[in-house]
Amino acid sequence: MRIFYAADNTLNSFFQSNLWRNNLYLSLVDLGHDVVEFRYDLRETFENLDLDDPWQRAFINRNRPKVSAELLRQIKAAHAEKPVDLFFSYFYDACVLPETIDKIKETGIKTVNWYCNGAHQLHRVREISPRYDSCLVPEKFRLKDYRSMGANPLYCQEAANPNIYKPYDLPQEFDVTFVGQAYGERPAYIRYLFDQGLDVRVWGYGWKSSASGETKASSGIYTRISRATGKLFSQEGRSVLRRNLLRALHLQSEVVLPEKILGEPLSDLEMIKMYSRSKINIGFSACGDTHQSGERIVQVRLRDFEVPMSGGFYMVEYMEELEEFFTIGKEIVCYTGPEDLAEKIRYYLSHDSEREAIRKAGYERCLRDHTWQKRLSNAFQQLNLPTIGTQV
Repeated sequence: MRIFYAADNTLNSFFQSNLWRNNLYLSLVDLGHDVVEFRYDLRETFENLDLDDPWQRAFINRNRPKVSAELLRQIKAAHAEKPVDLFFSYFYDACVLPETIDKIKETGIKTVNWYCNGAHQLHRVREISPRYDSCLVPEKFRLKDYRSMGANPLYCQEAANPNIYKPYDLPQEFDVTFVGQAYGERPAYIRYLFDQGLDVRVWGYGWKSSASGETKASSGIYTRISRATGKLFSQEGRSVLRRNLLRALHLQSEVVLPEKILGEPLSDLEMIKMYSRSKINIGFSACGDTHQSGERIVQVRLRDFEVPMSGGFYMVEYMEELEEFFTIGKEIVCYTGPEDLAEKIRYYLSHDSEREAIRKAGYERCLRDHTWQKRLSNAFQQLNLPTIGTQV
């Protein structure tokens, strides 16, 4: 199948990562499809996604027609060279005009959009979702909401690419680690574990500040925004911008943590190796700051598959949907709150053989059932599309 693929490399362009290229693009290539990439720098597009923010809306109003016109031009050129069967994207409303999706469909090309922030940001794909032939949705509880806005959702849970996420033969030098952003309930959990005397370490945006008090997430952003807007920022202006960036990225926290347990963001490879370097890798299920609202939202995450696929022992907050993908207590371990997490950490740190058996079982389960190659093949089969690289 010939696929035209359009997405930024990562979920958030402030981060230096190839997360989605590693998981989506490379998995489509692995399946033998002829994948044509959208040749366009989407970093600024993915840095400005909030239509409710006046400044970002102004940028989106300028930028979206440009992206849409170039997208349509490249798709038509690729289709003229050799028929394209599927347009596969990871897009928000801010990325493309809805009518552009209609124009792509008029050429006879099927259209599919992948989006994984629907748990708490479904409003950001409300305009474009109904225009696609199908939307791949990892949040099962949101399927009815997609249908209510006129879209055609297909449940497709997240996974991990085993060619990227794999074990490394490294010493297990850390007891308990978390790799990821500092927001929501996470700092409070880490503080609780530290106060319980556990040797916990964290790496990622928002945990460790530079000498100026800025996180690395804001490093270099002033230059890019100045270039995009033609506006230079004074020191005061930089301070205001920094606060807004941190707020937008959920990187501010009132919880104080000791500097010695905090680490800078890791590269993709360093993160994957950390899963092998850690006796226990922990994950969090809550979305954003929803714990502060009347509706705390939890969801299955990429990390739930990436850690076991990388050969790491994994412990994450319990949610019922996880039981569809793992045997709890035998392939991964779940906790129900900070006290339960601390208790289970102590138990598994002192029971090496049990921890090792669970680690191996989780790895084998992911290799068998939770690869992106298998997820995408199953989705294409349900959409009556070729599951391997053959023409329609």
